[in-house]
Amino acid sequence: MNNENLLFQGELTVSDLTNLIKTTLEEGFYGLQVTGEISNFRPSSTGHWFFTLKDSQCAISAVMFKGNTWKVGFTPTEGDKVTVKGSLDVYGARGTYQIKCETMQLSGSGDILAMLEERKQYYASLAYFAADKKIPLPRTPKRVGVVTSPTGAALQDILQILQRRAPALDVLVLPATVQGENAGKTIAMRIEQANALLLCDVLIVGRGGGSLEDLLPFSEPCVIQAIHDSEIPVISAVGHEIDWALSDYVADMRSPTPSAAAELVSQGFLDNAASVRLLKQNICTAMEHRLHLATQKLSAVKTSSLTRGLSLQLERREYRLANASDGLVTAEHFLIKSNEQRLQLAEGRLQALSPLAILARGYTLVTDKKGNLIRTKEAAKVKDILTVSFVDGKRTVLVQE
Repeated sequence: MNNENLLFQGELTVSDLTNLIKTTLEEGFYGLQVTGEISNFRPSSTGHWFFTLKDSQCAISAVMFKGNTWKVGFTPTEGDKVTVKGSLDVYGARGTYQIKCETMQLSGSGDILAMLEERKQYYASLAYFAADKKIPLPRTPKRVGVVTSPTGAALQDILQILQRRAPALDVLVLPATVQGENAGKTIAMRIEQANALLLCDVLIVGRGGGSLEDLLPFSEPCVIQAIHDSEIPVISAVGHEIDWALSDYVADMRSPTPSAAAELVSQGFLDNAASVRLLKQNICTAMEHRLHLATQKLSAVKTSSLTRGLSLQLERREYRLANASDGLVTAEHFLIKSNEQRLQLAEGRLQALSPLAILARGYTLVTDKKGNLIRTKEAAKVKDILTVSFVDGKRTVLVQE
């Protein structure tokens, strides 16, 4: 088409100009192959796909009609990098143009998906994903560690949710690079540090959404090994709900988003708070019920009947007190008399055993000058001066033979 065909004499209507643009673009741009990132994906109820293809500088509207969508072996998602084939299409009613796509395939992701599947099968064969290796999450952890980018929106979401749901929970941020060549090593290092220093009770490892390539660090062997070896339970919170990484399989718990991970670790605090509120309500209800019953009983009691009841109780107590006093006096007299008899009996026995009683029967005691008792004749030597004790006194004698 030469430039002369684009020159027209006279005035053009809007439709004339639009049809001219439509013919020029549609006939001049066909058999296109365009690579870009999907944004604002909007599937319609009739089965058509409307979305935007963009790169770092520009964006263009795109459509794939129902007659071609069935050929695509996946459902496009926000951030997917794809290559489409088609032609330009001008929509005259709005004066816009778009790419009318006939085919679509993931750009550069086929090899990545195959690699991830192979790696997944390998670690599955080592039982890294086995359910019996999962560590239960603590119900009310004292400290939660977060391995993520310190400047990312994911961290802010986690902090806001924890502050709202469990303000007493201590949060330790372990900053890591979550995208790029060395991201996997950084993530693994932070997990290992948390375990070596026992920094927390549970770990959240993740980031916000992104393309398949952006999430690759969370599928690196070093990250898988670090999570597998972790003695601290790990929650994998990578991307959006539709995103996935191998960390989701090896972690003790997979969370669809970082925000959901924050809700998981704080759920125990909410449950405890709910239990306390319920207990408080039950106690208040029980107290109100008892007060109501007591009020009813009190209102049913008349002053006169209460006075008679008190008087009767006092009379009964006075009668019991008088009987008790009389019984106490009787018991006291009996005890005194019994003790006097026992004392007299003891005195009689004591007197019967007294040495004076023995002397009264005609016996004597013989002792030397030192007061030693002389029991045999050999102990009484000739010329010894001895003392002889009688019942009524003593005599000093000299042994002559």
